[in-house]
Amino acid sequence: VQLQASGGGLVQPGGSLRLSCAASGGVESITAAAWYRQVPGKEREFVAGISSGGSINYVESVKGRFTMSRNHGLNMVYLQMDSLRPEDTAVYYCAARGTGITVFTRAKQQYKFWGQGTLVTVSS
Repeated sequence: VQLQASGGGLVQPGGSLRLSCAASGGVESITAAAWYRQVPGKEREFVAGISSGGSINYVESVKGRFTMSRNHGLNMVYLQMDSLRPEDTAVYYCAARGTGITVFTRAKQQYKFWGQGTLVTVSS
């Protein structure tokens, strides 16, 4: 299974971006999934996670600004990012847990599949 993240780019503070993550190459569908982000020199940070039943959780710093969603039929997950701030600048990664695992976790070592990352730069 391969995950392909896209949608990053350069945006001004206060702007919006929508990240997408598509799964391909296998029969496994995205069940429990998450978005992480990483800046150079820092640990990869949990941003948002979604379980197969639709429950979603966000890191405190993005609550009210970011919205994670999914499309089961297209086997995709999304991260709508609004009111972006310079401190949101990072490489964003999507991640998915293995077959049959339906609940997301904040522990990155529990994710079996990772996308290649997409760079989000928030700057004026």
